[in-house]
Parts: sequence; C-alpha cells; structure tokens
Amino acid sequence: MAAKYTFFVHMNATRHWLALSRAERSAISDKLAASIFSRYPSVKVRFFDVEAFSAACSDIAMYETDDIQDYYFLTEALRDSEIYTVPYFDIVGIFPAIEGGFETYEQSLQA
Repeated sequence: MAAKYTFFVHMNATRHWLALSRAERSAISDKLAASIFSRYPSVKVRFFDVEAFSAACSDIAMYETDDIQDYYFLTEALRDSEIYTVPYFDIVGIFPAIEGGFETYEQSLQA
C-alpha cells in the first residue's frame, strides 16, 4: 500500500498581504492556482483560516499527495513566487505526516 503524505504548513500573513484589497488577494490566489498548483495535480491543497482561534499562525495549508517529488517541486515553485518573495506569507512551521501510518505498520507485521 502506497503511503499518502500530508503536510500541514503553518503560515502568518504579512502586512503586505493584509494591505491588499480582497479583490487583489483573490487575483493573486487565482494566478497561483493557474500557474503553479495546476502543474502538480497529484498534490491536493486545502486552506484553513486560523487567525480567530490561534496566535501561533494565521493560516494553514494542507497538502496531500502520494508523490513526494511533486510536493517538493510545488514548494520550490511557491518559494519563487510573490507569495513568499514579497513576502505575502511567512512560513512558521511544516508538519509532515503519513495518513494511517500506524495501520500500515501493523499490517507489515502480519506479512
């Protein structure tokens, strides 16, 4: 059984992002979806707003994939984009996980 990797990327929105209008933020998000995220369809991405619930970070991106290289390449492409070069967001932490890892381990003991 192939592992599914999940990465929880904790980020803080910077003043540069917060200074943009909602329309400008939406345009940047649409551009990233078309230019970067679309190149790596094996990586599913979900975004969560956290700022009302935690002071540790303002946003969490959750990346799911079974292709670790595509995740890596997507991350490199994002690092070259305005999202991190302006920067619009600072990365606070990256938490990798393997979905059902203990179950896969227990199954391997039976083999």
